[in-house]
Amino acid sequence: MIDTSLRRAAGSLFGLAYGDALGKPTEFLTVAEIVRRYGPAGPRDLAGDPALVTDDTQMALAVGWALHDAPAPTPEAVEPLLRRRFLDWAASPENNRAPGMTCLRACAELERGVRWQEATVAGSKGCGANMRVTPVGLVDVDLDTLAGLAQLQAGLTHGHPTGLAASELTAYAVRLLRDGAALAELPRLLVDRARDQRRVYRADWLGDLWQRPGVDGPEDFIARGWDECLAVLGRLDAALAGPDDGGDPCRHTGEGWIAEEALATALFCAIRHADDPVAALARGATTAGDSDSIAALAGAFVGAALGMAAWPAPWAARIEYADQLTTLARAWD
Repeated sequence: MIDTSLRRAAGSLFGLAYGDALGKPTEFLTVAEIVRRYGPAGPRDLAGDPALVTDDTQMALAVGWALHDAPAPTPEAVEPLLRRRFLDWAASPENNRAPGMTCLRACAELERGVRWQEATVAGSKGCGANMRVTPVGLVDVDLDTLAGLAQLQAGLTHGHPTGLAASELTAYAVRLLRDGAALAELPRLLVDRARDQRRVYRADWLGDLWQRPGVDGPEDFIARGWDECLAVLGRLDAALAGPDDGGDPCRHTGEGWIAEEALATALFCAIRHADDPVAALARGATTAGDSDSIAALAGAFVGAALGMAAWPAPWAARIEYADQLTTLARAWD
């Protein structure tokens, strides 16, 4: 049984937004510049009232509302709602936070009414595929449906198989933590999942997305994504096996601009700082890579594990979109 008193959905959603807000001003800075500005511990308090987030949180909310409003967790019900929410985000005046070009390009094609399998950017496995997938790990569905939802929301904009696989693993990690798994257990559990799913192509959710030059079949298509995820999880295991020197985690698991590296580097931060949630966010924000996405996913993981009590209580009134985060969290807690 899930301990609802911990408010794990709230902890995960707010943790994502907090990490996003802390990483927003550091995203394009070097680690040396971040340390000069915030000290060696990195940014540990929200700035502004409200503290502004980026497209990471905005698009996570888009996914969250699509899931919330869907009459059933099926591709036929969810895809039109995801499309509408993504297009609303693309046209919003609040979409002024350096949004990813892959998402914008795909949304432009979706706006034209193109089938999503053709609108997507087929070669992109950017972290836009999984920076927004946290809500999928919080809804109460079976694991096959979780996998389909995670890959579908990724596939609308990012058509590379690694973006699909990394999104499923990210959502699965949130689910495991919500259900009581320990952060330290995640690398092994994710490797097991990746090996088990390596040649599972979910045609009912993805349709003919796999069909492109040089691809022999759907199983070979999706296996490429799982193999890249297994490779970065191997790097994560190696990094966690040694002592932590406190430096930039991107040196071990990548800068997070691509989906599998965003997952692994965020996991590194969350696992290394499982006993200090704010430090997990600060570690993600003190990187040379995609700091807001790394810190956001680290916050989603730690918050799913520890619940809303992980975070300083005053932050909930200061974060942008607090009302939407609260509404969705109540539905899923």
